[in-house]
Amino acid sequence: MQRLAIRGRFMVLTSNNYTQRYGLRTTRHICLWLLVSGVLLTSFTAFGQAYSRAELPPLLEFLDGRKVEALDDWEERREEIRLLLIKYFIGSFPAETPKIVGAKVISEKVHDDGSIRRRIRVTLDTPNRVDFEMALWLPGGKDRFPLLLTAPRFYQRYWAEDALKRGYAVCLFPGVDSHHREADYPGYDSVWQTVRKEYAKATWTEISTKGWLASRCIDYLLGDQSVAEIDADKIAIIGFSRYGKQAMIAGAFDERISCVVARSPGSPASCPYRFTSRNTYAEAPSDFPSEWFLPSLRNFTGRENELPIDAHGWYGLIAPRHCLIHTAHNDGAEPTFAVEKAYIEGRSVYRLLGAEQNLRIDYRIGGHSSGPPPEQVSRADRQRNLDWMDLAFDRGLTKHVEFPEQLIHDFDWKQWRSQQNTARLAIAKNAPSIERVKWSLGQAPKTLPLVDQSEFFTDAESSLMTHDRWTPRGVRRVPIHFGQGVRGNLFFKEGLVTPAPVVVWLHPLSYHSGYNEGYGVQGTTVYHRLAENGFAVIAYDQCGFGLRLVEGRDFYKNHPSWSKLGRMVMDARAAVSFAVERRGSAKSAIPEFDIKRVFLLGYSSGALTAMYASALDDRVAGVACFSGWTPLRDAVNGRATGGNRRLWELHGLQPLLGLFDGRESEIPFDYDDVLGLVLPKPCLVVTPEHDRFADFNAISEVIDRVRSAKPRIAKGSLVWLAPDDTNRFQADQHQQFINWTKTLE
Repeated sequence: MQRLAIRGRFMVLTSNNYTQRYGLRTTRHICLWLLVSGVLLTSFTAFGQAYSRAELPPLLEFLDGRKVEALDDWEERREEIRLLLIKYFIGSFPAETPKIVGAKVISEKVHDDGSIRRRIRVTLDTPNRVDFEMALWLPGGKDRFPLLLTAPRFYQRYWAEDALKRGYAVCLFPGVDSHHREADYPGYDSVWQTVRKEYAKATWTEISTKGWLASRCIDYLLGDQSVAEIDADKIAIIGFSRYGKQAMIAGAFDERISCVVARSPGSPASCPYRFTSRNTYAEAPSDFPSEWFLPSLRNFTGRENELPIDAHGWYGLIAPRHCLIHTAHNDGAEPTFAVEKAYIEGRSVYRLLGAEQNLRIDYRIGGHSSGPPPEQVSRADRQRNLDWMDLAFDRGLTKHVEFPEQLIHDFDWKQWRSQQNTARLAIAKNAPSIERVKWSLGQAPKTLPLVDQSEFFTDAESSLMTHDRWTPRGVRRVPIHFGQGVRGNLFFKEGLVTPAPVVVWLHPLSYHSGYNEGYGVQGTTVYHRLAENGFAVIAYDQCGFGLRLVEGRDFYKNHPSWSKLGRMVMDARAAVSFAVERRGSAKSAIPEFDIKRVFLLGYSSGALTAMYASALDDRVAGVACFSGWTPLRDAVNGRATGGNRRLWELHGLQPLLGLFDGRESEIPFDYDDVLGLVLPKPCLVVTPEHDRFADFNAISEVIDRVRSAKPRIAKGSLVWLAPDDTNRFQADQHQQFINWTKTLE
């Protein structure tokens, strides 16, 4: 009843009047449109600097800071979100929706199971009378059918076949990506271009145009010319990957779609750019094909935190209708962390509307494509997706309890705090710096139970977590095992005859891919590039990442007095032991190492691991830290960078730092202490001036303090580079590291 009561407040793409179609029915809405489109957003730079925030912009908070307190407030905020998504992501739609002026069945085939499959050509009342083809599959019988819309990409037609067997009518709409071709559906990949030419004033993109075409298919199917009886209250749309993006956008802008299923849609759909992008080896605003989203969106690469809305905005437009995000633990397109943060924020709207159970994440094991070739989407997964639709439409026995809320990254700092022994939380201010640094990592258990797993990666795991398509000729990969149950790979150049210098590669917050770079690769990965240059490279997933994702979920349940960063440091030191002492095992022969040249290389959070590990381990010959830290005692820019909260709460790396929330000046150590312990080891620190996670001026002060405290040592050991750049780790950064190591020979 609540859904029906507020239904009229949602925009529907079928209205013929611009004002009605976009919900600009009041003076308030008109003013809002003028504000968003003209005054407030005139300058990306000026606006971004004023608005910049590390966390997602709350869906229940207006741009001006007002809170959404009631449904009437939500109506206004929802309109603001819609206009922002149009402004920044997908462009504007035509001012009016064309009428259907003709429809013709151009082919029909009756199958043995009684189903009927038709091809229908629909003509729109555009200036040039554009027409397009759609395929309509109908089960046997004469009932009013629930409807599933999907694009006829080959792996999505498996969904269509399964849905047909369940009694769904299926519409294969002209939404095939321009980078794909389907021989049996010619023109389905290009009609969007023809449609766009009809509306010179619309700024819409490829994906939003194809979503609009899905709505035109609905116009036909619910209209007088339809050859089928469709239940207007039971319309679903589904898509995988880029088609998942398309499904979410279509569902966001057409309320007649009452159920959305998006499988691995990535950024900017289920994944906000704030928690993906280059620093996690996921999709950045610069990665999407040129026609998918507005070109201006690329301007936010490296400064994603300046976006006034992010991908979570789609949930605000879809709510309170059913929406399922079906993703994988190791999905190359979307980190689980990013998916969950968007989901949690979207849940706030669903809760306001009394429909919290209508939004869910559904996890699966594996990667982006978990089905057997050529399916790519497994049958079990497809049935699970259809179960959600049946649930939305109250068609079967599926219950909401069969889709429980199961989150991986729901660390509760307050709960952690309540479990701590107060005596263990303190450290004397005059304690040696090494003791203060160790204190921040927590107390490691005396023994660690070994997990139930094979000593080395299985073939399936290895295939999932190593992108061998990037492997240069002459580079070998050997599975290794070391430390407390850590599995990884050793990369080296074939034919090494002299002892090889060793690099331990420590990856960033890439929850989905672990050590593998995934997106962001330029020609090859860092570990392959280093191997080509004569290094032996140890690469492994740190605790809570890649194939160790679930380990991170359960970490504080199993180790309440330790920290995830503490575990990461222990594993990095174990990798050093593998190199220096051969403490561990390898699946096949490996080269001799130069034990006096063992380097730690870390990027982003991996740089933190590298810094702490090298501070505590004298066997390390040198450490390189790229974009890894911002001073702990400086919380001025916490809103823009995330501040210490990223460490103690958001990612749960160092919970002890949360004890000093609001009194950061009392933190018993800072990174000048850590760097002081690293020196006199050679140390390369690269801190881009425009790193959105760091306070550059505060970093400069830390470097100055280190140089002042140890001028002779720092002069000879500390190399600080501050490029006019954003947070990234690409081929040129790889080369910076290689060049630095050459200066140490």
